[in-house]
Amino acid sequence: MFPNGFSIFGSLLVCVAMGCGAPQDQAGKPASGRQFLSVGTAPPGGAFFVVGGAISQVVDDHLEAWNVSAEATKGTQENIRRLSSGELDFALANAAISYFAVRGEGDWGEKQGVQAVMTLAPNIALFITHQNSGVKTLADLKGKRAAVGPAGAGFEYFLKPILEAHGVTYDDFTPLYNTQAGAVDMLADGSAAAAFLGGAVPTASITQASASQDIYFIPFDVAAKESLFKKYPFFFAATIPANTYRGQTEAFAGMNVGSMHLITRASLDEETVYQFTKTLYEHRAEVVKKHPAGKAINPKNVIRDTGTPFHPGAIKYFKEIGIWESL
Repeated sequence: MFPNGFSIFGSLLVCVAMGCGAPQDQAGKPASGRQFLSVGTAPPGGAFFVVGGAISQVVDDHLEAWNVSAEATKGTQENIRRLSSGELDFALANAAISYFAVRGEGDWGEKQGVQAVMTLAPNIALFITHQNSGVKTLADLKGKRAAVGPAGAGFEYFLKPILEAHGVTYDDFTPLYNTQAGAVDMLADGSAAAAFLGGAVPTASITQASASQDIYFIPFDVAAKESLFKKYPFFFAATIPANTYRGQTEAFAGMNVGSMHLITRASLDEETVYQFTKTLYEHRAEVVKKHPAGKAINPKNVIRDTGTPFHPGAIKYFKEIGIWESL
């Protein structure tokens, strides 16, 4: 919607505190030929943090000329802004938020200078409610209180289009801002009639909710989904298999509401992005060992178009191994 990162992050903080602009040897002199690269992730506790740390570690392990460090951030919106300003080199982001950022739409104000490197794991999200809440469709949210994600996380970039396709706006209900774990608690104590939850499947928050409550997956309207798929490239169909969660006896026809993807600043040179992409792709099995989301680094998925233009360095590598032409 990822504890490898702490030691890497710590080294980054030391570097920043010392004011160093490049990696140094034991004598305090710049290490000749070495390049320092930063990867923005998200706060500890989520998939972005672990996956970002894994990606950084794998590339750092296999390119001795580079010093690659993961940096814990507030998430997608901060990552995009810091890439655009040159404070980060690579970062993880939600593809739906990136889509609007590169177009300067919504609250972005101006086009952000970021480009895609790889499309990663899907973010499969939906509204859940208690079986006895009386909420059976998204239209039933009108007049209710619903948890819609953490404040400032940018969920509205994909949630508002979903609601609007179902004839609902934020003005029709009371949006409540909380973490996914907090949203589950609000659902349990009745302070929220529904909660928007998601991520890689199975999603920890939905597992938690279904373990302690009899929950109902609020379905998406078929026509509404089709309209979203046609309008936005970051939305596409995704099924949650039956029995993924307690009490879920049938498969749920859901949606990917914006894949996790690896992005970079558009100003980063082609060769650096090419080498980073090549190294990560060739050693992708090591990412899988650290988090199952690494399985998304595969020939079919990494080049998936989510509406953010790919960096020329990434395109160069994908053409070289013959998968770009399959688009």
